[in-house]
Amino acid sequence: MSDYIIGLTGGVASGKSEVALRFAARGITVADADVAARAAVEPGSEGLAEVVAAFGPQVLLPDGTLDRGAMRRLVFDDVDARKRLEAIVHPRVRAQLQGQCATAPGAYAIAAIPLLTEGGGRNAYPWLDRILLVDVPEAVQAERVMARDRVDAELARKMIAAQATRAQRLAIADDIIVNDGVLDDLDAHVEALHRRYLAFAAM
Repeated sequence: MSDYIIGLTGGVASGKSEVALRFAARGITVADADVAARAAVEPGSEGLAEVVAAFGPQVLLPDGTLDRGAMRRLVFDDVDARKRLEAIVHPRVRAQLQGQCATAPGAYAIAAIPLLTEGGGRNAYPWLDRILLVDVPEAVQAERVMARDRVDAELARKMIAAQATRAQRLAIADDIIVNDGVLDDLDAHVEALHRRYLAFAAM
C-alpha cells in the first residue's frame, strides 16, 4: 500500500509520458488520468449516460462508444460545454486515481494528471503529497506539438493557450524537471527524484 502519492503534470508535449515511463521502469505504479478518463465514459457506464444526457446522442458513434473527435470539437471553443463535461468526468477520474494509488504496492505511487492545474490543483486533489511538474519553454512546446501532431503554428498556439499557463503550473509545483533537452537527460532527473521520494515516503 502506497501512503505517499506524487502528482505528475505538465503541458501538452512537455514530456510527461516519458517521465512516467522512467518511474514505471523503477517499479513505481503510475495511475494515468487519461486512462481513467476513458474508463469513466466507456459504453454502459454511468459517466457515458450522463454525457449523452448533457450533450445529446450525436456525441456517440454508431457502435455506442463516445465520439471523441466530435466531443473535442464541441468543447474546444465552448467554455460552458467544457465545464459541463469536466463536471461529469473529473470526479470519476479523481476517485479512480486515488483508489489505484492507495492500493499500489511500493513506497510511493504516481498519479499522472495532465490537467491537474486546470482541474483545481491541490484543492481538487488534497491527497497528493507532492506535485512534480515537467516544464518546458513555450517555444519548445510549440515546436514539439507541430512535429508530433502535424499541425500548423496557429493551431499549436491555440492548443497551448487552451491549457493553464506555464506560470500557473509552476505555482503549484513542489518539484520541477525542465525537459528542454534530449530524452536521455531525463534519466538522471528521474533517478534523483526517485531517491528523494523513497526517502520522503520512509519518514
